[in-house]
Amino acid sequence: MSVPSAYIGVIIIWSTTPLAILWSSEEVGFVFGLTSRMLIGAVLALIVAALLGSGMKWHRSALIAYSAAAIGIFGGMISVYWAAQFIPTGWISVIFGLSPLFTALMAGWWLEGEKITRSKVLGMLMGITGLAIIFGTSFTLHDQAALGVVGMLVSVSIHCASAVWIKRIDADVPAIVMTSGGLLFAAPLFLMTWILTGAEFPSELSTRTVTAIGYLALLGSVLGFALYYYVLSKVEATKVALLTLVTPLCALAIGHLFNNEPLTLNVVAGSLLILSGLALFEFSDMTGRIRARILRY
Repeated sequence: MSVPSAYIGVIIIWSTTPLAILWSSEEVGFVFGLTSRMLIGAVLALIVAALLGSGMKWHRSALIAYSAAAIGIFGGMISVYWAAQFIPTGWISVIFGLSPLFTALMAGWWLEGEKITRSKVLGMLMGITGLAIIFGTSFTLHDQAALGVVGMLVSVSIHCASAVWIKRIDADVPAIVMTSGGLLFAAPLFLMTWILTGAEFPSELSTRTVTAIGYLALLGSVLGFALYYYVLSKVEATKVALLTLVTPLCALAIGHLFNNEPLTLNVVAGSLLILSGLALFEFSDMTGRIRARILRY
């Protein structure tokens, strides 16, 4: 596969995932929609890992890493699905775009992360300001929209903490194996949640629900990761970072066009502030190096 095709594929999958999350659970409940997606995704990931010749690793570091991934998958995804009941799907992608900022802060505490420069601090402040605007807008949307924003912040925090934990463990296993192990270890948690909440298997599933669950299991949970890691191995990290800037805008447009989600001036302004802050945060080091080279010559 060509790199541009893989890049476009990641943008399409990541941009449509929030709406698919809503459609997969609005008729059957978010617990069933999430549990079915993850169980199918775990089976598919294990099959893909076997086909690629990447056997599962069972040494101590790998098991700890799978556990860390499972906590991130379970805690992060259940928060996303819960939040999707209360906020427009485009907001999910915008708020999740803050993950590089959360990750950098956590890496600075728990790892030998990069130094937080003044430009990066400014980027963080811009992102927080944009988030505050969207949070304020949630109060005018409906009574529970603010809960959805809080739920997404919980999801981002758990996801980033899991990623930093995995990095700290440094189990040295292939990406598809890590994905398979994380899904495998998370599957019992989703099943237990489904049982404890008293959820029942739906007597009838609409075509849209089945399609959304299948789409998320195959493309969102397996192919999306595979394409992302393929792109990551082929292009510079700065170009990969552009994904977090493009996909929120696409997700907002898709939610507005296909689900009639509100796209007010405040939402647009808040989203642009978040993405501008993220861009400043991601590319501040690169601009600094370019400026140094110019001054040198």
